[in-house]
Amino acid sequence: MSAPTASMQAVLDRLAAEDAGLGDPTLLDPQAGRALAALTNLRWNADLPKVAEARTVMQAGMPARLVVPGNDTGGEAILHVHGGGWAFCSAATHEGAARRLAIACACPVLTVDYRLAPEHPYPAGLEDVLAAWEARDPARRWSMAGDSAGANLALAAMLRMAGQGAALPAMGLLFYGVYGADFGTPSYIAHEFGPGLTRAKMQRYWDWYAPEAARGDPEVAPLAATDAALAALPPLYLNAAGLDPLRSDTEALAARLAALGRSDRFDLAEGVVHGFMQMGSALPEARDAFAAAGEAFARKPA
Repeated sequence: MSAPTASMQAVLDRLAAEDAGLGDPTLLDPQAGRALAALTNLRWNADLPKVAEARTVMQAGMPARLVVPGNDTGGEAILHVHGGGWAFCSAATHEGAARRLAIACACPVLTVDYRLAPEHPYPAGLEDVLAAWEARDPARRWSMAGDSAGANLALAAMLRMAGQGAALPAMGLLFYGVYGADFGTPSYIAHEFGPGLTRAKMQRYWDWYAPEAARGDPEVAPLAATDAALAALPPLYLNAAGLDPLRSDTEALAARLAALGRSDRFDLAEGVVHGFMQMGSALPEARDAFAAAGEAFARKPA
């Protein structure tokens, strides 16, 4: 098992000190867990990158956060689906990530507050993402992005669109996503107890989101999609964190896409934990990851 990078270890030491005694939010009732997750994520919104505009809007009846970078080229936009185990986090907790993504891709990023589990299990969040997509501004060419459970929802939405023959995003940017419910993968075994995300936490998130009987549905666990369904997806950019129980999910998805002859880019960020891109104010590897996503975005087909 690889070790954390020096900068990642410094952040982990900081978190151990700041969060001592707070406990595991997935062991609390959902409202209390959500509040705790919000507080611990909002720390990363210190020293936010400057953008030309940042405001709250409504998108398909949902609150959303729109950030427009100063380097906006005028033609593109990204619908961003935040992570948090389908149960936690919001556009507010992911403000820093949205701003860094907007600057890296030189276009506005819209993050929606979709309904959360367990009060609203599958398919509520997915339906909200699809509704937000349908309400997009037709004056721009849109792509879709997501991290963790948000990457799951973004990929599921693209599978639904492709299956229906609907207009697809120009590109999908998927960061350390959860694409299957196999808790015996190499990375689940290697990083069962973290650091950070653990196998037990992921099992609780899954229990909140979808019953076991539903997990063979590709819209719930996209690794269950057929080769034909994966082949129909738009160009993708994938990354994974080296010290993450979910790493094998992305590795499996990348391998299947490559076997289909696709040229999707996959980057493995060694020595960092799940959710590392949230930590852009303190972690150079997070800033590097946004830069890499921006490079891939700039090279997507016209």
